Amino acid sequence: MAGSERVAEAPTASARSTARSTAPDAVKILIAGGFGVGKTTMVGSVSEIAPLRTEEPLTAAGLDVDDLAGIEEKRATTVALDFGRITIGRDLVLYLFGTPGQQRFWFMWNDLSIGALGAVVLVDVRRPESSFAAIDFFERRGIPFVVAVNGFHGRHPYPAAEIREALALPEHVQVLLCDARERTSSRDVLIALIDQLIDAATGAAAS
Repeated sequence: MAGSERVAEAPTASARSTARSTAPDAVKILIAGGFGVGKTTMVGSVSEIAPLRTEEPLTAAGLDVDDLAGIEEKRATTVALDFGRITIGRDLVLYLFGTPGQQRFWFMWNDLSIGALGAVVLVDVRRPESSFAAIDFFERRGIPFVVAVNGFHGRHPYPAAEIREALALPEHVQVLLCDARERTSSRDVLIALIDQLIDAATGAAAS
């Protein structure tokens, strides 16, 4: 090399180890629920990056397939996934994957769930039955989850206890009231899930 030009040295094993120890842990979280419950809205409200969305307009061709009862104002739907990211503290980054809600896209849930440590199941109290499949999906696979009741227009007509009873949820499943449009509200739901995962890991390590 001529003059003062130097070839950059490869990082030593010690340097690589230090970099790994200071890098934040990455955790994959699913945002699931029925059609039109607010999954895309939650990912978008809380993500610190511009979220990846795969929304397509609803068309007349889907009128016999998509149940718009109670969500007549909906104009688009997720056909693959939503993706976002949020940093929780200095050493933890959450990668958020919003699942498609329509039944014809449920085959993608298995692939999206690979590597996921936990999930948020969003519920619309106007149509709670739309999220039964998501609850069953995570229960069957043993993936920890919390239930977040999305208060459309900021309203929560039912307390968490009534919603737990209506969804036949066991006591260990948290039921949280939220507003998917609000960043702070969505973040608090994710923090509650992470706290649950940490508690479970701590208990398993102690036993």
